Amino acid sequence: MNALSFRRLTWALGVMLVVVCVQDTRAQYSGPAGNEHPPEQQLSESGTKQANPFGAPSRQSTASNADKAAFAAQVNLEPLRDLAVFHNGRVKVLDTLASEMVQTITGRKDYNDFLHEKRADALHDKITRIKYDPVFTFLDMIIDPAYYFDKPLIGVNYLPLRREIVELQFAVRDDPTNKEVQERWMKLGRVTPLMLEEWGPVVMQSHQAEQPYMEGLSRAQYGTQLFIEAKANLEMVAPESREKPWTHVSQLPDEHAARVAMMQLGEAWRTRDAAKVNAAVAAIATALPAINADVYPTTSRNIEISYNNLRAFEWGWVFYALSLVSLLLAFGTQRRWLAWMGGLLLAAGVGMHGVGFVARCLIAERFAIQNQFESMTGLSLFAVLVALGIMVWRKQWLFGAAAAAVGFMVLVTATQTAIPGQSIEREAAILNTSVLLKYHVTTVLVSYGLIALGFVVSLFYLAAHYFVKQPAATMVVAGGDGTASVMGAALSEDAPATKSRLLDDMDKAQMIILQLAFWTLGVGILLGAWWADHSWGRWWAFDPKETWALITWIVYLIVIHVRMARPRGKGLTTAWLSVIGFFVMLWTYFGVNLLLPGLHAYA
Repeated sequence: MNALSFRRLTWALGVMLVVVCVQDTRAQYSGPAGNEHPPEQQLSESGTKQANPFGAPSRQSTASNADKAAFAAQVNLEPLRDLAVFHNGRVKVLDTLASEMVQTITGRKDYNDFLHEKRADALHDKITRIKYDPVFTFLDMIIDPAYYFDKPLIGVNYLPLRREIVELQFAVRDDPTNKEVQERWMKLGRVTPLMLEEWGPVVMQSHQAEQPYMEGLSRAQYGTQLFIEAKANLEMVAPESREKPWTHVSQLPDEHAARVAMMQLGEAWRTRDAAKVNAAVAAIATALPAINADVYPTTSRNIEISYNNLRAFEWGWVFYALSLVSLLLAFGTQRRWLAWMGGLLLAAGVGMHGVGFVARCLIAERFAIQNQFESMTGLSLFAVLVALGIMVWRKQWLFGAAAAAVGFMVLVTATQTAIPGQSIEREAAILNTSVLLKYHVTTVLVSYGLIALGFVVSLFYLAAHYFVKQPAATMVVAGGDGTASVMGAALSEDAPATKSRLLDDMDKAQMIILQLAFWTLGVGILLGAWWADHSWGRWWAFDPKETWALITWIVYLIVIHVRMARPRGKGLTTAWLSVIGFFVMLWTYFGVNLLLPGLHAYA
């Protein structure tokens, strides 16, 4: 362990102790055994005791930013991308491991750096952003770690903490150029390991009673530890049988082809000899799968690398967004080709969404609905499929537009924000106590998806009620049989396309969905009570998740009673109650999980 590593780990212990002391009341809650997700093990304990398989790195890097960028462009790491590695409780591919490590360390999906080019005829330097492949960054951190000591590597997501570290680093505040540099560092969202080493203890001393600072420092220090000990995660040697553990590559005999190739790779990498690196990469990619080949995974690796490359959920929300725009334009312009284009784009979105969900289930070897990210991708898929079924049954494009809206909103939130659970993890022990739980969770997620669908249709209703004067031809979309229709519902000669007819069609659409949501959520709550009695020994404990799920259900019970008691204006009242119910559902789904302690810690 080098001096940087030792100093960081010593004051990191102080950070973690302070964090423990200022934890809120959630930390005092203790649920049933197995209620939490298995603890993440980002660093292999046995791997930390192993030597660097690429040889001892230099204490000082000789590469400049330009040298590193040119070298990265010349090496071919594709043969290594799908190699199997055991990490955090499961066998995954190196591409996944590298992406997860880079994400945790930098706070970004990939590491990027900048080339500064001096220009005599300009006021400012020319700055070029260089984006590095996560596999390259992961290997580079192991082979040439000294290069990153003064590079913006460690993500600091708490803004006041990042600002304080940057201001301490650039303490001269009356220099305009210095201010410009500070702002540039603030926009990066990252600091260097050396900056964190020097100023982290200072910030800890000043803010040791402030939990956000301590948690931010703890996460940054954790990222630094992952950077320093990254070589620990190279458990890439398959065992003789599936019951035995995978081992670190450094435990292979020195004369083994894989060990020899890795040493050659390290030597060539540090001298930036791309040709020799590529030769060593090819040798490693051949040697490692040959070790206990009967145990070495094949199909699962292909599925996972395809899942990583396809980015199905991201393409899914793109297709959903385009479909939504096309269908809304079709409603407004009565262009049948826009409606059919929207339908095709919707089918493409559902296809991508379904492929991503099924692939994740196969990779995880379970039904992938156990965490926040998976439940979001699952509930939106269920909702879209239900909406498509209703669209075909009722022959109304309105349900297709609602499906596209829900698919877009949920997937873009899941993929473009820091929703927990994006990495494929092991299953919480309690989730295997009964098959009832699978039905309970799936049913509740379907109901949440239906609530979201009802919310979108109700928004359409409110927009038509408050902003549409008279639908006339502009709100008419041709039906499948060529007859005129409002949102796809066939009209007879004595039922012209009036605003009242438009609202009546929309009201019927929202009630179809809201009634399905009401009954589905009710069944989901009953299944949850049944499972709770089986798993926890009681039907109901007024757990926050249970209580708020019941409150959400009561909102839709009110909808039904209001429609029975108030026949006039029932569509508008239903629409507003649907909006209220949606936000109550969001609190049940997100707020309870994040803010209230309870038995549903795994959710």
